[in-house]
Amino acid sequence: MTAPQRRGRAARQAAPVARQVNYRQLRNPFTPQVVFSEDEVAGLHATALRVLQELGIRILLPEARKMLGAAGAIVDDDMVRIGSDMVAAALATAPASIPMRAPNPARDQTYENGALIFSAAGGCPNVSDATNGRRPGDLASFTDAIKLVQSFDVIHKMPIAPEAQDIPINLRHLETTLAQLAYADKLLTVFARGTGQAEQCFAMVQMGLNLSADAFAAATWVSTVINSNSPRMLDVPMAQGIIDFARAGQMTIITPFCLAGAMAPVTVAGALVLQHAEALAGIVLAQVAKAGAPVSYGGFSSNVDMKSGAPAFGTPEHIKMQLGAGQLARHIGLPWRSAAGSAGNTADPQSVHENIMGLWGAMSAGATLTLHSAGWLEGGLTFGFEKFICDIEAVQTLAELCAPVDASAAGMAFDAIRGVDPGGHFFACPHTMERFDTAFYAPINADLSTFGTWTANGAQKAEDRAAEIVRQTLADYTQPAGCAEAAERVARFVADTRKAGGAQPLTG
Repeated sequence: MTAPQRRGRAARQAAPVARQVNYRQLRNPFTPQVVFSEDEVAGLHATALRVLQELGIRILLPEARKMLGAAGAIVDDDMVRIGSDMVAAALATAPASIPMRAPNPARDQTYENGALIFSAAGGCPNVSDATNGRRPGDLASFTDAIKLVQSFDVIHKMPIAPEAQDIPINLRHLETTLAQLAYADKLLTVFARGTGQAEQCFAMVQMGLNLSADAFAAATWVSTVINSNSPRMLDVPMAQGIIDFARAGQMTIITPFCLAGAMAPVTVAGALVLQHAEALAGIVLAQVAKAGAPVSYGGFSSNVDMKSGAPAFGTPEHIKMQLGAGQLARHIGLPWRSAAGSAGNTADPQSVHENIMGLWGAMSAGATLTLHSAGWLEGGLTFGFEKFICDIEAVQTLAELCAPVDASAAGMAFDAIRGVDPGGHFFACPHTMERFDTAFYAPINADLSTFGTWTANGAQKAEDRAAEIVRQTLADYTQPAGCAEAAERVARFVADTRKAGGAQPLTG
């Protein structure tokens, strides 16, 4: 070995220089992919308008029906038919760009087409980890999930998962909002489960972040997901949530969950027509409640397994629906959310593959927000800690694609090529030595060692390595600046509200 080679080897084996990456605000560098022609997209939109105008949507909340009727909809009992003029008026006032505020201003996001925002799994009633196995979610596991999410910059928005089932439902919103304020400084999430719960959560955010009522109303500090009941129904809590959040100036993410072959037509185009119609109905209600209210178009459509009826994710149909949803969102000029996800039961190749395909589909489709980016198992029934780590690897890989490629003269490396003889190598050349420790993405979980080294180190599989990363991440967690003070400011309110019984969720 020559002296330069020895020096090069020694440098490569030395402690690496930290690679500087910024995952906090991302922009999608790719042109959105399409699955329909422009004429076909116009046809999907027109057909969705026909569904709303001729068939209507069942809305179970009387106040919502009254508001829509006063705005020009035709109301017949609980069926509401919405004309294309109402849709056009709503789209004219719905904002195309929404500044989203986080407790830490460095984590603010601009919610618009072209932005790339990731959120972890949400809505899961169960939790799973290598230490305790699969079990109902509780406040301790919810808090650990918040800490995990806080520890990775590539996840921008708080989840509401796993469900803290050890807390009564009339008090759960208090504990989950408190946990977000106490242990994280990222975008906040609140469930829409009734006016009482929403208002209490809004009050906690105002107190925790030391905001005046005007300052809270003037910006988007929290968001919620609104799921319609496909086909063509909006229940009481979801309709009330649209109204409550719109009036408070907070964002609703209107998201039908249309599973082709079950709650939606079996064809990709048919499922998208239904999804689009239901999303438009929610957008109209939000703008009727308050013109200019922040609202996001949402699409979370996939197919079911026609043998079992179980939801499937990461399938070709799922990806086609993501691409089509992106085209429809751009057609109406609104930012939008998509979702990854997995039907797998553990952090195995199936579940990781399904999630990667969903992530890639969302990015290819130009989604503003990708929900369930990390941790989703069993079609949303379980938040998996090891699965979260496996998925983070994929999300960070996508984030790396947002960085521009160095195509300068130095990046094209002519001098380096000239300096290496044919059949030689670039390990020790000056061009490599100047860049070797920061040139490439360093995996957090993937093992790139040889088979012999891997075997000698215990032959750990990805899920085993992920379990250790979970343990170490939670052990190393540090409470962000300002969180302790925020929790202290809301402590008395939470205690008093608990004693008063909290707020019961809406049903129906």
